[in-house]
Amino acid sequence: MNRRQFLHTTAGALTLPAFVHGQSAPRPLRTGLIGCGWYGKTDLLRLVQVSSPETPIEVVSLCDVDRRMLADAADLVATRQASHKTPRTFADYRQMLAEKDLDIVLIGTPDHWHCLTAIAAMQAGADVYCQKPISVDVIEGQAMLATARKLKRVVQIGTQRRSTPHLMEARERIVREGKLGRVGLVEIYCYYHMRNDTNPPDTAPPANLDYEMWTGPAPMRPYNSIVHPRGWRAFMEYGNGIVGDMAIHMFDMTRWMLDLGWPKRISSSGGILVQKNAKANITDTQLATFEYDDLKVIWQHRTWGEAPDKDYPWGATLYGDKGTLKASVYSYDFKPAAKGEAPIHKDVTYELEQYPEDKTEKDLEKQCAPAIRGHMRDFLAAIKSRGRPVADIEQGYISTSSCILANIAMNLGRTLHWDAAAQRVAGDEEANRLLRREYRKPWVHPT
Repeated sequence: MNRRQFLHTTAGALTLPAFVHGQSAPRPLRTGLIGCGWYGKTDLLRLVQVSSPETPIEVVSLCDVDRRMLADAADLVATRQASHKTPRTFADYRQMLAEKDLDIVLIGTPDHWHCLTAIAAMQAGADVYCQKPISVDVIEGQAMLATARKLKRVVQIGTQRRSTPHLMEARERIVREGKLGRVGLVEIYCYYHMRNDTNPPDTAPPANLDYEMWTGPAPMRPYNSIVHPRGWRAFMEYGNGIVGDMAIHMFDMTRWMLDLGWPKRISSSGGILVQKNAKANITDTQLATFEYDDLKVIWQHRTWGEAPDKDYPWGATLYGDKGTLKASVYSYDFKPAAKGEAPIHKDVTYELEQYPEDKTEKDLEKQCAPAIRGHMRDFLAAIKSRGRPVADIEQGYISTSSCILANIAMNLGRTLHWDAAAQRVAGDEEANRLLRREYRKPWVHPT
C-alpha cells in the first residue's frame, strides 16, 4: 500500500459509526413520525427529551394528511431538537418510507392506520414505536407480530403503564413481594365522560385535510367535525370504542403486574344505554370479563354518572386475600387485610423541573410524561441490544386482541373460548370470521 492509498483508506475509516471504532460521536438515530396530531407529537417530543450524547436522536421526517397540522409539527420540532433543523414533510407515508433512511418510525395515526403504517415502516428497515391499540382487528395484529419477528425489528407499543415509575414500584413492592397474597379478582374501569355526546351535521372536510387518505382502509363515512382532530374515537369505524382505547391500558397493566398471558374465555355486554341522541356509535356502557384459571379480570366503563371512587375514575383494583391494591396513572394505594399493618400510598412522579418544557407544552398530560420518557428509554435500550422492549409487540398483540374479542363477544351475545395455540376462537366460525375487518379498496388487508 502506498502513502496515497493509506491516507485514503484511513480517512474513510474515520467516517464509520462510533460503535465500530469507539472514537467519534455516535451517529444520530434518524427518526420519523407518521401522524402529527396530539399523541404523535407527545410521543415524539418525549423521545427528543431523552436524546443523549450516547444515543442521539435527530427527527428528519414528518408525515400527516392534514397539511396545517404537519407544518405546525415541523415548526415545533425545529424549536425542540438540538440541531434546530426543520424535518422534511410528507403527505403520504409511503413516500416518506421510500427514502429508506430512517432508523426509528413512530406511529401516531388513528387506530385504523396503525397496522399498514407499522408494517411498511418495518419493511423499510426501521424499528417502530406504535401507539396502542396495535390494530383494529385480530388478524392485523397477527400480521404485525409476524413481520416484526421475520424482519427482527424492535417494536415498542405505547402501553406505558409498564414504564410508569409509581406503578413499577407497586409491582415490585406490593405484588412481587406477596403483599396481596392470592389474587382472585381484578376490577378495571373507566368512568370518564369521554364519549362525544353531540350531534353536529355532516359537512365537507376542511381544505387542509386529505379526507380520502385519512379514511384509508376504513369505511368511508360522510365527514363530520367530530372526527378531526382527535374525535375519531367516537366511531367504531376507526377503532374499538372505549374498550379498545382505555381498557387496553389497564388490562395490559394487570397482565404485566400478575404475569398473565392470554385469557381463556372472554365475554361482554353493553351498548348505548343513556346517550342515545349523540352521533357517536361507540358504547356508553360496557362490561367485559377476561377469565383465567383462578382469576377473573372484569372491565367496566360508563360515560355518564359518577365514579364510585373519585380518586380512581380510571384504574385497576387488585383484590388479594392479604390486601387490596388500587392503581392509576396518578397514584397507587395498598390496603392490607391484617389489622395493625400500615397502608401504603404513592403519587405520580412529575418531572417538571428536570423537563421545564413540560410546563407549557400544549395538551400534554403532565402525569404521563415521565412514563413516556421511561418507555422511550426502554425502547432505545432494546434497539441497542436488539432485545425485546418491556411493551414488545407480542404483549401489545395480546392486550389489543383480547379487547377486540370482548367487543366481538358483546356483538355476538356469547362467551368466546380463545385457543391461544391456534390463535382462533375455539368452535365458533362466526366469531373467527370477525377476526378480520374488510378493507376499503384499493387498500389490501395484510392477511
